[in-house]
Amino acid sequence: MLLCVDVGNTQISLGLYATDAEQSGSDSEDLVRAPLLRQWRMRTDPRMTADELDVAFNGLLGDYADHVTGIAALSTVPLLLRELRLLAERKRASIPAVIVEPRVRTGVPVLVDNPKEVGADRVVNTLAAHRLFGTACVVVDFGTSTNIDVVSPRGELLGAAIAPGIEISMEALTTRAAQLTTVELARPRSAIGKNTVECVQAGVLFGFTGQVDGLVRRIIVELASGDTTGYKIDPDEVTVLATGGLAPLIVDESETITQHVEDLTLLGLRLVYLRNARHPSRVKP
Repeated sequence: MLLCVDVGNTQISLGLYATDAEQSGSDSEDLVRAPLLRQWRMRTDPRMTADELDVAFNGLLGDYADHVTGIAALSTVPLLLRELRLLAERKRASIPAVIVEPRVRTGVPVLVDNPKEVGADRVVNTLAAHRLFGTACVVVDFGTSTNIDVVSPRGELLGAAIAPGIEISMEALTTRAAQLTTVELARPRSAIGKNTVECVQAGVLFGFTGQVDGLVRRIIVELASGDTTGYKIDPDEVTVLATGGLAPLIVDESETITQHVEDLTLLGLRLVYLRNARHPSRVKP
């Protein structure tokens, strides 16, 4: 089994996929859309060591830990990226691993001013989105930040828009406004709140939905004109998809998002692992 680990700023997501060395050279739709066998989430603590990560992962996996035959991982937290490397080195004798960093081959051309600034999660999301849909894509990732990545019909990462995420915006609101308290992130009865909780919920949920829809519409207009990307793309040929832990809050309200792929980043990690598994020298070891 392949263990995929996505270390984000707020949460760490782990997923188990069935994997097979014979499949690593396949581009079949069944391979790309392979379902997760199990998934877990844990809180991110940037102070964790490689030993602590190992104990936490094994605790979540339970009996599955003995059946892991490969690891694909990324981290948007620099301190934990170092610890992931250490963990992979310690397991190298028995379990091959791919840690997604700038030197790892993903097959994704990153067409921005400084490709090294682009987080590994955004790169693997680009890969997974293009392999799933085969079209130009706008990928909206609802995490600590809201990342809206633009993918060309060839699978290139063309650029992005990045906004504060839902949870950190809520935290800022309740911290700076003395009379507002933390509320459940849920759909209110209407956009006109009748109490403080509903007022905050309406502002956050419908406000973020409007923000995303507005940005996506602007992006699609630019894709159609070709002025900033070099591509002239029919808006009807652009797939807009959402991923990330908070995506379910927005997807049903959005007028522009047409697809929801919960495990997009984990799927991208799996594809990167299989790509590098074709060349054993790229997999440690």
